[in-house]
Amino acid sequence: MGNRVAREDFEWVYTDQPHADRRKEILAKYPEIKSLMGPDLRLKWIVCMMVVIQFLAFYLIKDLDWKWVLFWTYAFGSCINHSMTLAIHEISHNTAFGNNKAMWNRYFAMFANLPIGLPYSASFKRYHLDHHRYLGGDGVDVDIPTDFEGWFFCTRFRKFVWIILQPLFYAIRPLCINPKPISQLEVTNVVFQLSFNFLLYWLWGAKPVVYMLAGSMLGMGLHPISGHFIAEHYMFLKGHETYSYYGSLNLLTFNVGYHNEHHDFPSIPGRRLPMVKKIAAEYYDDLPQYTSWVKVLYDFIMDDALSPYSRVKRTLKGDVKQE
Repeated sequence: MGNRVAREDFEWVYTDQPHADRRKEILAKYPEIKSLMGPDLRLKWIVCMMVVIQFLAFYLIKDLDWKWVLFWTYAFGSCINHSMTLAIHEISHNTAFGNNKAMWNRYFAMFANLPIGLPYSASFKRYHLDHHRYLGGDGVDVDIPTDFEGWFFCTRFRKFVWIILQPLFYAIRPLCINPKPISQLEVTNVVFQLSFNFLLYWLWGAKPVVYMLAGSMLGMGLHPISGHFIAEHYMFLKGHETYSYYGSLNLLTFNVGYHNEHHDFPSIPGRRLPMVKKIAAEYYDDLPQYTSWVKVLYDFIMDDALSPYSRVKRTLKGDVKQE
């Protein structure tokens, strides 16, 4: 558990990200894929159902013993809350109401944020679009770990701890890499969320609040679903910076596992990404892919060639227009 990872820096490349060129090539060959773009009319109803389920869970656990509160927090609440973060990911691409109703998507994302407990949606939108536009961009893409993470979390045990602490690093990384002025929407998100948290505590006490916040932290840490954080862009094979996952957990995560397809066509809702893979199969079938996020986590920890440094990084050229 004490072996140090051999990597001492990121994988610096001097080429553009592959997704824009592949998108052009696929659309030229299969123009019918354009018909898959646009909002997913089911998404808002699925999100509303999930919010209601968590509200019901808040009520049901308020009188349970603490041991059962903690059990259901990890067994159920963490799954729902992580899934809700991926619903917010979907909504950030305007797939709930479409591009013509951008603000409807922003406020709906704040509604979806409520069961998570941490004001997250408005900031996520701003940084996530940069991740798509400038994948691996030095000083812009905050999905890339900091140099401290790559330097310090360099043994198996430290990588294990790093995965547990993923929510912490995702929260502080933007402040270290690419801090932005606070927007009015972010202020609204914070006020809306903290008011809800206080109301929940006032109505039903501390247990639902612990269930909510701990569920979010646990669900994005050492949890099977959190394997997608590692699976999406960590370089298990040299020369490949985006990977897809085609396992059953896509059913709970709005098909975020179809990650090559998502980066190629970010305006296509997750529900339709399997159709992209089916239509343009020759572009995706031979790319590196996963069928188990749990195995991804295990391999990342145990493989001494992998660390937070195992990411493709590039220096951006020209004007950088951020969200």
